[in-house]
Amino acid sequence: MLATLPIIISLILLMYFAYRGWTVLLIAPLMAAMAVLLSGDGATLLPAYSETFMKSAGNYLIKFFPIFLLGALFGQLMADSGAATSIVNTITQKLTAKHAILVVVLVCALLTYGGVSLFVVAFAIYPIAKKLFSEADIPKRLIPATIALGSFTFTMTALPGTPAIQNAIPIPYYGTNAFAAPGLGLIASAFIFGLGMFWLKRQAKLAAIKGEGYGEHNDGAKDALATSDMPFLLAVLPLILVICINALLTYVVFPKVDFGFLNEKFPNLVVESQLGIWSIIIALLISCAVLVVFNLKRLKNLQSSVNTGVYGSMLPIFNTASEVGYGAVIAALAGFTIIKDGVLSIAPNNPLISEAVAMTALAGITGSSSGGLSITLQTLGKDYLDMAIANNIDPELLHRVAVMASGGFDTLPHCGAVITLLSICHLNHKQSYLNVAAVTIAIPFLAMIGVIVLGTIFGSF
Repeated sequence: MLATLPIIISLILLMYFAYRGWTVLLIAPLMAAMAVLLSGDGATLLPAYSETFMKSAGNYLIKFFPIFLLGALFGQLMADSGAATSIVNTITQKLTAKHAILVVVLVCALLTYGGVSLFVVAFAIYPIAKKLFSEADIPKRLIPATIALGSFTFTMTALPGTPAIQNAIPIPYYGTNAFAAPGLGLIASAFIFGLGMFWLKRQAKLAAIKGEGYGEHNDGAKDALATSDMPFLLAVLPLILVICINALLTYVVFPKVDFGFLNEKFPNLVVESQLGIWSIIIALLISCAVLVVFNLKRLKNLQSSVNTGVYGSMLPIFNTASEVGYGAVIAALAGFTIIKDGVLSIAPNNPLISEAVAMTALAGITGSSSGGLSITLQTLGKDYLDMAIANNIDPELLHRVAVMASGGFDTLPHCGAVITLLSICHLNHKQSYLNVAAVTIAIPFLAMIGVIVLGTIFGSF
């Protein structure tokens, strides 16, 4: 048991410093070094950094950097071209402020499912949300939870085909694609959306009964909204292309192509584990190109938009890669064998349960769904795949459970996305976190349990 103490201490400190706002680019390697030193392996400290930490971080960058980069670029182009504004304004006009909560959730869901970064969405939607909530006299404290329901939950982890990085991470480990277990994903999405809307509307109704309105906030809620001359259909075209091209390549084009010729030049390439990633990359690349071609006049400074989008991808990808490197160092320590055996012994005939526990725990510790997902798959992915094959469990089911499990406890109070969202809305944890936790932790956690139960009984569908 003492062998696991260095790992536990480093994890606690990693979580503490992340909560305090320290960058994991520095904290992750420092905590990994501490774990090595406390384990009595001081002589291997530098090799652990250069051969384990950096190689694992580098491999992660090799796999996923294009998705981070293109996703951030796509979101920036959607914002700067006016496409996001056009979508928001059109839906707002159709549903009016009377349905403020539904409008915000639907717009956030449409944009994030179409590939726009949740941070870009939060910045773009907040001005609209505060105006709608003010007109409907709904407490402003509910805005973060409303944005979070549409951006941080079902479109990130459950909806089949979502280009979110969380949905792409398991692909090379399990040989799946972004549409893994589509039936279960749709059921989970409907559950999260339905119960989330019920919760938020109930909170708004209770507030109205108590006489609590929007509140006094010097936040410009009465200001006029931004406008866009872009037609709605042109605005949603890139979002539709992301999903449709991804599906077309996954189910129609790639299955008909013989990729055997690639192994002559790249003998170590496992094509099946890369097809899902390639589909998302191509879909995002084409959608970015369509955005630019159709909106050259609307993009006032194309170079600035491209640079801002590309630079915006750097911090998220390097943060996650740093966490992956930390996980690789921890996995190499003697104490991790005890933790690994303990986790894998949870329901040995059903790796879905063990996987869910591991993903949930590490996502909570790191405050990052992509970080927790990456660390777990880096260290235990092969074991889960072997267990699934041995128990006749479809890898697609492993994929969907892994992604959904990562999107629960990742939004604990120290989560960077939560802190950023509250900052954008000019609110604090005391005012808004309870409702954020309800829609991003409690409800998705119930949905994940439902997927495990249904998957265990009926298999993947």
